[in-house]
Amino acid sequence: MTRAAVLGSPIAHSLSPYLHRAAYAGLGLDGWSYEAIECDEAGLAALLDGLGPGWAGLSLTMPLKRAVLPLLDEVSELAVEVGGANTVVFRDGARYGDNTDVYGIVRALAEAGVAAPRSATVLGGGATAASTLAALRELGLGGATLVVRDPARAGETAEVAERLGIALETRTFDKLDTALDVDLLVSTLPSGAADGLAGTVAGRVPAVFDVVYAPWPTRLAAAVERAGGTVIGGFPMLLHQAVRQVELMTGRTDVPVEAMRAAGEAEILRRSGRVS
Repeated sequence: MTRAAVLGSPIAHSLSPYLHRAAYAGLGLDGWSYEAIECDEAGLAALLDGLGPGWAGLSLTMPLKRAVLPLLDEVSELAVEVGGANTVVFRDGARYGDNTDVYGIVRALAEAGVAAPRSATVLGGGATAASTLAALRELGLGGATLVVRDPARAGETAEVAERLGIALETRTFDKLDTALDVDLLVSTLPSGAADGLAGTVAGRVPAVFDVVYAPWPTRLAAAVERAGGTVIGGFPMLLHQAVRQVELMTGRTDVPVEAMRAAGEAEILRRSGRVS
């Protein structure tokens, strides 16, 4: 049996098992399993040390993406730049860390036809915001505006921007109105945190990417859509980062993207109570 899992805290809500298991089924990997394991920063080192030779890899969610870096033998240049790894692959007894969130963001935007924004504003200053800055760089942007509650707590994200070579202008939410003359707004805020911004943003920005995937649509997404804007939700990002993880962990390039998409969407619907 070859094992893989997603780690985080809390983790019970994770869609990753549904996505990865659908991939294994589509690839005919009958001997592979994928589970969700509750793990916080304090328990991460011991958990990694306790994994046996049957493990192929791990997906990492909050709060582990930054905490895992010093526990790895090798880290991709991208993961170093963004200051976080959401993927660990075990190769020849070594731990290799990578970041597939950036790939997921780029692919999600491309699917929605937002592949070349000329300007962007990012809400929030955590790990997803850092990955968003790297994705914007891949899309050709040399600068972005970061909107946070407390600029003093956005130091790590500012350091990421510097490593990426992105000119970053930081503003607070009371100045959000001055940061909306852009092609793309990306909200990396937790579920519900952007609800109160819907009226300010709708009709001002042509495209909004809200990384929340449940409940969906968020108030922000619904308001932007009603105003005629393009809306991208968090599920396409989650899907495509998982696709890349499956590629890294299995070595396969024929990953069944649509089967994974169907499995994830079905589980979201089930949780919403719209299907049994």
